[in-house]
Amino acid sequence: MGLLKGRFAVITGAASPRGLGKATAQLFAEHGATVAILDLDAAAAEAAAADLGAGHVGLACNVTDKTACEAAVRELESRWGRVDVLVNNAGITQPLKIMDIAPQNYDAVLDVNLRGTLYMSQAVIPGMRARKSGSIVNLSSVSAQRGGGIFGGPHYSAAKAGILGLTKAMARELAPDTIRVNAICPGFIATDITAGKLTPDMKEMILAGIPMGRAGTASDVAGCALFLASDLAAYCTGTEVDVNGGSLIH
Repeated sequence: MGLLKGRFAVITGAASPRGLGKATAQLFAEHGATVAILDLDAAAAEAAAADLGAGHVGLACNVTDKTACEAAVRELESRWGRVDVLVNNAGITQPLKIMDIAPQNYDAVLDVNLRGTLYMSQAVIPGMRARKSGSIVNLSSVSAQRGGGIFGGPHYSAAKAGILGLTKAMARELAPDTIRVNAICPGFIATDITAGKLTPDMKEMILAGIPMGRAGTASDVAGCALFLASDLAAYCTGTEVDVNGGSLIH
């Protein structure tokens, strides 16, 4: 165990106890990384960081605010000297039909999911470029690939598809600087977002469409993030990795 030994990693939206970000932070810490958990709620971010053990950091950060993203990265670079890994995990979803999406709904979902990914990436790229080293992992979704999902409306699919395009464009531009950029496309994952929102019939229907016969877990996604963040994925950039139990094979 030690795939990220001595590395400094930033994970956004990682304070939720059963979320993908928290599971990723825990696994990164177990593999030797020093982790910063960024979240809207400062107290929750600090508590989540404390759960990882000594030396980890929790900071408040609104990823839709470019200035806040830059300030958070500056603070971490002043503490650590560098940021080696960024996981753009912060996201929101809304279960709306196409004609029910109001301007404020569209703005909220696109801002957090897509704009936040851009702003946080822009904040860490200068330091990574200066060192000619870095890994950025962006969280997309199977909804981007198949056009919708269980909880996300069309604007969520659009935001997550935008992340795939952004990931590939960033990967192409940043490869000469030895900065790798990859995306993960989770399928149906049992998290705080999905907990308690499914009837038994809905769950049965969903599982019937997953060849592996089970919902994914946050640790399934975290394992993929660890691979992409580490040197095991040294020749991987611009990829979209499916973590969906076979629910979409393409």
